[in-house]
Amino acid sequence: MKNITEIIDNLPSLKLTVESKGLMAKKALGQNFLLDRNITDKIINTSLNYQGLKNFNDANLFEIGPGPGGLTRSVLRQNPKKMTVIEMDERCIKIMEEIQELTGDVLNIIEGDALEIDIHEKDEEPRHIVSNLPYNISVPLLLKWLENADNFQSMTLMFQKEVADRIVAEPGCKAYGRISILAQLICDIDKVMDLNPEAFVPAPKIWSSVLLFRPKKINLDPQIFRNIEKITAAAFGMRRKMIRQSLKSLGNVQELCEKANIEPTLRAEQLSVDDYLTLAKII
Repeated sequence: MKNITEIIDNLPSLKLTVESKGLMAKKALGQNFLLDRNITDKIINTSLNYQGLKNFNDANLFEIGPGPGGLTRSVLRQNPKKMTVIEMDERCIKIMEEIQELTGDVLNIIEGDALEIDIHEKDEEPRHIVSNLPYNISVPLLLKWLENADNFQSMTLMFQKEVADRIVAEPGCKAYGRISILAQLICDIDKVMDLNPEAFVPAPKIWSSVLLFRPKKINLDPQIFRNIEKITAAAFGMRRKMIRQSLKSLGNVQELCEKANIEPTLRAEQLSVDDYLTLAKII
């Protein structure tokens, strides 16, 4: 049986790999490469610790946009049953193929657009997602996965810090919005770490944050999820208005608020996650 950890440790450094392939990050693909093994190992190890896991034994891992393979290597060191990477950049696919030749069936490569691939339908549980998300599609990908979150054991995801701050924001603050409500309704969320721009090649202008999402297993009806999307779109589309005005499109707002025991004079950012769930169940 192949010793995957030994194989990965014997690979050329990520810096040498990038230089030998002439791999310049493409802005159009939202690429910023993380090449420091100490950082990628820390991300994975911290995520495992939060989950009370020693490694990824017997689990199926998914990574979106592996780039030259920094996080990929750190995950493979944790002995997953299988790791599937989804990549659009042919240059990065070639790097993945070189790793695949050494590791065999453990690494699976899918060339395509992650927004069009339903990974929750692939491989048996437990499933985990680990990804330094392309900044330009990070929120659409998260929303897609949240709707099917009960199919995953965890999601360890990197975002622009500003986006991460919105995700974990509490009611009453400026950053609190639609993504805060949808994410917090469905998952318990921990901040794994913040990353300085200098950790990346090329260095972006902003900080990044890694968040760990653990689905609450609440078996949320898909229609309720869609209702929450609809309600939050209306409420935060007119966030300066009281909800008696912003939610008019939903019907008799006064009656809805009475049933939900919510003051109609409140504004969108003043409603809790539970308030939105209650509204979603009665519209």
